[in-house]
Amino acid sequence: QVQLVESGGDLVQPGGSLRLSCIASGTILRINTMAWYRQAPGKERELVANITRGGGTNYADSVKGRFAISRDTAKNTVRLNMNSLKPEDTAVYYCNAEVMTINPYRNLEVWGQGTLVTVSS
Repeated sequence: QVQLVESGGDLVQPGGSLRLSCIASGTILRINTMAWYRQAPGKERELVANITRGGGTNYADSVKGRFAISRDTAKNTVRLNMNSLKPEDTAVYYCNAEVMTINPYRNLEVWGQGTLVTVSS
């Protein structure tokens, strides 16, 4: 069993900043790519950013220059620093990870429960 737990979602004014955190726990051998997705009301879930085990990153065009993803591989955590937030960033943000588990050995794609970010004045 592997769980991802997000935190940090909140109500923030346009132009403000937030930091989301996600920690993985369970029978983890290693975590490969970790990512943040978001889903706004009435829209499909979309990739915000991801980071490989080696630290390579990829961002959606809409957040480039404003958001930064980072991870602590030893602590099985990933963070998303969000700056210059806009109303269109309002969404539920989900943590995602590609996890290799032990006992049994297998690869899983795991999702967190989501954390709500609301950008509004």
